[in-house]
Amino acid sequence: MTVISNDPSWWPLINATLIGSYFVVAASAGVMYDWVLTLGQEVELIWRQRWSLMTFLYLSVRYGGIGYAAIYMLCNVPTISMTDVVSLITYDASDWMIVIADIMLSVIMIARLHAMYQRSRQVLIFIVVIFLAIRIADVVMLAIVTMQISEVEYILSGTYQCMIDYTGDFIFLDSMVSIMNTVWEVLALCLAVWIAVKHFRELRQHSTSGIIGDCFTVLMKTHVSYFASFLVVSCLKYGLLSPTFSTDIYSLDPQIYLGLTEILEMVQLFVLGPRLILGVREYHAKLVANSDTAGAMTSIVFEERVHVSTSSSV
Repeated sequence: MTVISNDPSWWPLINATLIGSYFVVAASAGVMYDWVLTLGQEVELIWRQRWSLMTFLYLSVRYGGIGYAAIYMLCNVPTISMTDVVSLITYDASDWMIVIADIMLSVIMIARLHAMYQRSRQVLIFIVVIFLAIRIADVVMLAIVTMQISEVEYILSGTYQCMIDYTGDFIFLDSMVSIMNTVWEVLALCLAVWIAVKHFRELRQHSTSGIIGDCFTVLMKTHVSYFASFLVVSCLKYGLLSPTFSTDIYSLDPQIYLGLTEILEMVQLFVLGPRLILGVREYHAKLVANSDTAGAMTSIVFEERVHVSTSSSV
């Protein structure tokens, strides 16, 4: 069903939608710009290497992110016309793409933690059990939410708006998903910090400070920035649950808050997520190029073995 209106009472909603669309386009452009920026590294470190699980996960998150950016613009740019059915499909698709990207990034983190803990079976079982419990609950709750939403197309003063009607326990289920995701990321952060500190102490005893600096440089560039971005996004999302936020949601400040949250979430998932793999593979390639350093490399390895076009491999 399509509702057409030129009533001035809709103007606050129209203005809010336009402001929000600017942030959506900016976030989508940022994801695509990062892909162009790292395309050379991707060709060298991903496409020209032997395929593995990490290769599949990288390509899925990277190109899934580009697809998500395109779909998200279709859903949120008010100058693009879509029927209520198509809009609902794209909205549901974007929600499921976020969940799938979260799952893939969690698998990357599990593989990284498994390697960091010297492939300990006990640690692997522990994190896999928690991962399955959290992600299965996420999928079930999202499926419930998907069945409870409906959408109506509005044409308001020449702009196209798709109003989503939430029924049931949407707010409760959405907040539970956010809480469980935060629990998972905090657990992964604590495990990574614990083993990193342990390795740091071991390496200090063996006087390999140069390697320590290099290892922790790549760790800082990938893991720390990823975890920090997730914590920031989580705090911003919890702020959305505040009762004071919904009192004047169409004003400028809430729209800026929402826009920044969307930008940071897309950066965390589709920019920093793929860089978890790119950064470590680039570091390994440099180690292989320097055979002396590669020979001295210790157990602080955060990625699967990568074949490179040199005389040796890691």
